[in-house]
Amino acid sequence: MHPGRLALAQLGQSLDGRIATESGHSHYINGLESRTHLHRLRALVDAVVVGAGTASEDDPLLTVRHVSGRQPVRVILDPRGRVPTTIRLLSEAQAPCLHLVGEQVDTAQPAADHVIRLRLPAGTGGFAPAAVLDALAARGLQRVLIEGGGITVSRFLEAGVLDRLHLLVAPLLIGSGRPGLAMTPIATLDQARRPVARTFRCGDDTLFDLDLTRT
Repeated sequence: MHPGRLALAQLGQSLDGRIATESGHSHYINGLESRTHLHRLRALVDAVVVGAGTASEDDPLLTVRHVSGRQPVRVILDPRGRVPTTIRLLSEAQAPCLHLVGEQVDTAQPAADHVIRLRLPAGTGGFAPAAVLDALAARGLQRVLIEGGGITVSRFLEAGVLDRLHLLVAPLLIGSGRPGLAMTPIATLDQARRPVARTFRCGDDTLFDLDLTRT
């Protein structure tokens, strides 16, 4: 971990660990209090990060609306350049947007005035999470919220670069759908991570605040 830097991730999920149905419907698994907590996190960080799938499918704004506070820089991880330019992050200038694309991506179409494109090396699995955080820190973005989706959060968690993880669990059983965390399988439970955890009520939901620097 780097002094002065903070990498926090959050996921909102059901009791059975789903963040969306099979079709991708997720509005809203968690209640208003949990969404307010998420917006509070956005207001406290320098940058909010989402993967290409979340940016394209959910078309989020990633702005602070449920609470008062400053707007973070919105960051899209787009190693293959597949995010359409029509999404709101790239077309609506409510806050700055940093569009991270792979070095090999052809981006002939110019970016909007509120968008900065930055090229990073990308492997078969996308950008290295540590390289993403280093690139953001180099631009003065030290406090970073990894907001989604599940694949992106899982990659940052497995890379060991997260300081904290907030899991907002709703009293809801979906029974199928997209999992929140999906990492490399382990053989025995002694290989499982057991971070120090605190729990808080968040309306009908439960917030698990996991300190990943202490296990």
